[in-house]
Amino acid sequence: MDAQEEDRSDRVVDRLGYPVVISHNALDAAATWVRGSQAPSVVLLCDAQTHVVARARSLARRLGDVPQPISVALGETRKTLATAESIYKLLADRGVSRDTLLVGVGGGVASDLFGYVAATYMRGIPYAHVATSLVAMVDAAIGSKTGVNLAQGKNLVGTFTDPQAIFCDLKALLTLPYRHIREGLAEVVKAAIIEGDDFFELLEELASSPFGDWPWSQIVYAAVDLKTMVVSDDRLEHGDRELLNLGHTFGHAIELASGFTISHGSGVALGLRAAGLLAIRSKRFSASQHLRVLSLLALLGMPLRTSISADAIRSAMNLDKKKRLGGLRFVLPRSIGDVEFGVNVSERHLNATLTQLGRDPEPPPSR
Repeated sequence: MDAQEEDRSDRVVDRLGYPVVISHNALDAAATWVRGSQAPSVVLLCDAQTHVVARARSLARRLGDVPQPISVALGETRKTLATAESIYKLLADRGVSRDTLLVGVGGGVASDLFGYVAATYMRGIPYAHVATSLVAMVDAAIGSKTGVNLAQGKNLVGTFTDPQAIFCDLKALLTLPYRHIREGLAEVVKAAIIEGDDFFELLEELASSPFGDWPWSQIVYAAVDLKTMVVSDDRLEHGDRELLNLGHTFGHAIELASGFTISHGSGVALGLRAAGLLAIRSKRFSASQHLRVLSLLALLGMPLRTSISADAIRSAMNLDKKKRLGGLRFVLPRSIGDVEFGVNVSERHLNATLTQLGRDPEPPPSR
């Protein structure tokens, strides 16, 4: 089956008790599901980006009897309690009640923020999301985490609240600039490092091909399948779910230290490099496997060095919400397909790793 033929096949993952539908006809699937939900009323929320508004309006036309979507200007710096409050007021003005179905349309910031609004408005209203970015499809919209940022750190306020359904709108990927696809690919590479060789080798084979030729249904399904498998065993992140934070302790700190001028995908890519370097320094990971990861990230056009100072990143790390007993714990690879969570490391190794992030990639030190 070639990529284009494969991509026409819908896939559904329902391991978490709600369907995750991966489809090139996701708006039709979402409309059918909404009508079948028999919700007495429906309200659509969407990111104000032009291509997302267009997808939301197209969904509204399919539904036929719902008001036009409410669009909200988003971005990581607007994923805040203030933005949530503004949405609460918009919902109140629309007469949204506890049995109204809220359907969000947008990327990762939208799924975090709209999911948080649904979880907290009137103490919770039913929610479904149409994911229009690769980040949302493979990570942010999956797993029931909702949240907003504080000035002190990312996602410090939020809930674990299941949506009613998730629809991965593969056709929306065709409207995205390549830089936005790359944003999501950092999360895909993370999933492939956790999953192992078959997934990782597929990405290596595809890396030099135009994104339009990629079998996106297969890629998104592989990432969703991994995430739902891990989450199903640890819904509230008390154990194995921490594996999914590979690269994120570094990545979130880099985003925060940059004032969010460095995007999430770029932060995660840098975080994957940092996790590999730290794993080598603590004698967990081989230089050859690390260079394999770096080569894939480089082929995908991801950044591998940062001008943010080591001190600034280290300070931002102190605000990480996953600290235990006041100390940082890391997710580190032992090999591609074997990742360890809850790792304590020395300050010396951590500081050396952060310093290395400011330099061009090279074969890392053996100790």
